[in-house]
Amino acid sequence: MVASAVPVTALLRLARPKQWTKNFLVVAAALAAGSLGHHGAWLKAGLAFIAFCAIASGIYALNDVRDRHEDAAHPTKCRRPIASGEVSPSVGGIFGACLIAGGLLLTVTLPPLVTLVAQAYVVLTLTYTLIWRHIVVLDLFSIAGGFVLRAVAGGVAVGVPLSVWFLLVITFAAVMVAAGKRDSELARVRLSSRQPRAVLRVYTHRTLRALMVAACGAAMIAYVLWALAQSASVGFPWRLLTAVPFGLAMARYLVLARAGASEAPDELLLHDRPMLGAAGLWLIVFALGVSAGA
Repeated sequence: MVASAVPVTALLRLARPKQWTKNFLVVAAALAAGSLGHHGAWLKAGLAFIAFCAIASGIYALNDVRDRHEDAAHPTKCRRPIASGEVSPSVGGIFGACLIAGGLLLTVTLPPLVTLVAQAYVVLTLTYTLIWRHIVVLDLFSIAGGFVLRAVAGGVAVGVPLSVWFLLVITFAAVMVAAGKRDSELARVRLSSRQPRAVLRVYTHRTLRALMVAACGAAMIAYVLWALAQSASVGFPWRLLTAVPFGLAMARYLVLARAGASEAPDELLLHDRPMLGAAGLWLIVFALGVSAGA
């Protein structure tokens, strides 16, 4: 009776479908390994992608239940279904738990190691809200860990080993994004009269921006090394050329982060035209490399 009174659109917003873009890493891992042309690889990668979307949405719902009072005081998060009162905490909790359970059940159709990786992702992301987000530096690397686990799940799902350089690219890029998010949060809190949470009181703009630049540089070096290794067996270095749009996207993020616009990284990816252009260029160059090597 209670659940029927909840608008479907509210539950959809609670699932945060815009955040599903992060789960494309599951497919990207198999794509980077050049294995999506193998028999059944698309189906396996697709199922892993759907499973992680369900799990991530469930975790978002549970986090929104826990953070509803903090979100209610936020200038934009106050419009979230639970913070605004559109969805009750009990319904949100049940919805989140069902999504997580459904996602984990879906991984049973894939190699057993995918389920273990998915379970590790659930543990990491749930403990992030309770523990890691309150500890300086570990909060950033726990966010990065979630991205790495997505990539690992994609590789395990299609049965291909992932390059260490590829995993390092994801790790450093995720640390850069997480540091940018914290930098924007710090700027917003300092402009308001609210007391920042403990971890933000320790960070400074100088530290976070230095970390962003260092992580960006490390990600670029790892990317070039990955591309060189991938290009060694082919004539024209198409993979190495993809470092150009990748570097443009990273540089664009640094500019936006410094301007305080990186508190919602998923919004940047979906709405910033230069970022979308760089992503499109990357896909074109990568596709040319795949077709040339076919």
